[in-house]
Amino acid sequence: MTTTPRWLNPEERRAWLAYVQFSTHLSDHLNRQLRRDAGMTHADYTLLAHLSSVKDHSLTMSELAERLKITRSRLTHAVTRLQEAGYVDRREDPVNRRNQHAVLTPAGISLLERAAPGHVEAVRRAVFDALTPEQVTQFAAIGEAVNTALQRMDADSDRQEALPWRRR
Repeated sequence: MTTTPRWLNPEERRAWLAYVQFSTHLSDHLNRQLRRDAGMTHADYTLLAHLSSVKDHSLTMSELAERLKITRSRLTHAVTRLQEAGYVDRREDPVNRRNQHAVLTPAGISLLERAAPGHVEAVRRAVFDALTPEQVTQFAAIGEAVNTALQRMDADSDRQEALPWRRR
């Protein structure tokens, strides 16, 4: 049985296209800023920031893949590259030897401390300086609502293994 698609109305289409354009442009802007000022990608900055935000600066590779919403294979490549640069270590889990932990090193903490001021300024100028306080509140509420809907759809999915961060 085929159903008629629920096409976007003009205002929904306007909102969607604005989101697609600004998210692509913002991602490029932040990536260029971090490459220029800190010699790293936005993806690597985000990975290091996740590690810096948790106790002991350590997460299992599975936890980190889920937080970043990337495949474990892609995460392994990123962690290997950051490990070779001295920013991350990889350690076996003493409780479950099948798990490995990615651990932020002192050099990784130092890199984040150098990169964070320029990065937060780039975010502030590109996003928050362009919005009123009311729009910031709306922006947060919109992001939270969409994330909640996506998490609910992921949880309801019969094909959990199909989620990219659960693939090997």
